[in-house]
Amino acid sequence: MMKRTVSLAIVVAAMLVSCGKDKIETLSGSSATDPAESYEDVSFDRTVGIVFSATGAATVSGIGSGDSIEATVNGNGVTIVNSGTAKVQYTLSGSTSNGYLKIYSAKKQALLLDGVSLANSDGAAINVQGPQASPNSGKATYVVVEGTNTLADGGTYSRTPSTEDEKAALFSEGQIIISGSGSLTVTATGKAGITSDDYLKIADGTVQLAVSSTAGHGLRGKDSVPVCGGTTTVNVSANGKKGISTDGPCRISGGSTTVQTSGNTVVESGDTSKVACLKCDGDFSITAGSLTLAATGIGAKGLSADGTGTFSGGTVSVSATGSNFGTSGGGGGGHWGPQSSSNSVASKGIKCEGNITVDGGTVMVTQATHEGIETKGALTVSGGHVYSYSTGDDAINSAGKMLISGGYVCGWSDKNDGLDANADFTIQGGVVYAICTCGGAEVALDAMEQCTLSIAGGTLVAIGSLERGASMTQACYSTSSVSASTWYTMTVGNTSYAFKTPTGGSPLVVSGSSKPTVMKGGTYSGGTEYFGGIMVSGATVSGGTEVQLSTYSNSGGGHGPGGW
Repeated sequence: MMKRTVSLAIVVAAMLVSCGKDKIETLSGSSATDPAESYEDVSFDRTVGIVFSATGAATVSGIGSGDSIEATVNGNGVTIVNSGTAKVQYTLSGSTSNGYLKIYSAKKQALLLDGVSLANSDGAAINVQGPQASPNSGKATYVVVEGTNTLADGGTYSRTPSTEDEKAALFSEGQIIISGSGSLTVTATGKAGITSDDYLKIADGTVQLAVSSTAGHGLRGKDSVPVCGGTTTVNVSANGKKGISTDGPCRISGGSTTVQTSGNTVVESGDTSKVACLKCDGDFSITAGSLTLAATGIGAKGLSADGTGTFSGGTVSVSATGSNFGTSGGGGGGHWGPQSSSNSVASKGIKCEGNITVDGGTVMVTQATHEGIETKGALTVSGGHVYSYSTGDDAINSAGKMLISGGYVCGWSDKNDGLDANADFTIQGGVVYAICTCGGAEVALDAMEQCTLSIAGGTLVAIGSLERGASMTQACYSTSSVSASTWYTMTVGNTSYAFKTPTGGSPLVVSGSSKPTVMKGGTYSGGTEYFGGIMVSGATVSGGTEVQLSTYSNSGGGHGPGGW
């Protein structure tokens, strides 16, 4: 073992764009805060260079005799102890298939990944601890990515002291803030990909981050996960694990994030380990950027939040195609294994325990075996574009009230109701396309028994009946059936729409600020597409055969609670 102590004082120039400048921003539902400065605003006191070697030992430069920074080099394993007050930037380069970097520090630091390829066969590639006297604490670590970089852990973590945590290929006890203009690929086979025991933030910028894990979560920030920019791809195949995981809130305010999970929900030692592309124990929100989630495993969810879900901008696309887990789980497509109903887990597209609010952006969901979108609270849509398609249960379901006052909303179910509220359900604005193709007791729009479905405004197209006893202060009109896979056009006042029917034989119910005119087989041009292209708003329409509409009678179907 060789110990090196050399000295160098360099003030590091600010670089790269990062988010959260100059002020602390508290994240709702968590004590976690964004750092007071972005990487470009921090003045580091010095730089230490670390070069890994494919043929020899790693070299460390920038440390001098009698320094408060000490480096221990064992082959390509480098341990740094910063016992002083200096804020240090470590520049990592070179390549090794059997090395690591471990840092003990009570101060902020930066890791400039500058063309490094670092793999560790016995644990984490990079492990950032707090001071040696209290390793399970830590300050912010700025991970700045330049050039092409790779990190990989080992299948076992045999060197981890019992008094310390080491939970991922890239792990820190403190905050991790990732930025830069290069690329970083993280491959995890022993534990998670990237984990912070505080919060994990992807800052503004063009960093390209690719994380895969066969053993643990993809990305985990214990206190929160803010995503401000970058292009992030996460692929997790481990059973019972999440693509992105946090015990607090998750906020998306920029960037492009794609998450795929293929693992299954499992029972281990009596506990049920659930799978989700994105799981937050706090609130979820998106104001900008794109989030694409694909879950294929048994009992897997696309987006699962124990708090509220707020969609104010950006684009969310979710696909959940796995079967349900356990001997019950509602809907259809259950995975009938040895599990009991007490640990059954339903696969869903988006599920929030708290209220869901949509006032902007786009939300697109497809689900194979259960609800597409579900809230255990209330659902309020005042803007934006919401589309949910389910072949296994309700397309959109709320345990509390459902209110649509604006935006564009489509719920299409081939199994149960299109839109189902287990409390009062009011449409007073916006454009709603509700589809129920299965008929029977299921309907396009449903409210729980002894509650009210109210059509008080907006523009409505419904394939299938409305809940029995609906209150229609805005008149509704109907025809007994429509043809399958046929384009219809509808004009309400000065606005025209075109919509395609997925099924035939079902009733058509329409409503608007004035009596609509509906044409079958007409043509349209222009306008804006919604709901994956099955509805066009603001189109120019012509031709077709007029559909005779009658005043709708609300004494038809409906069934109260559905999809539970």
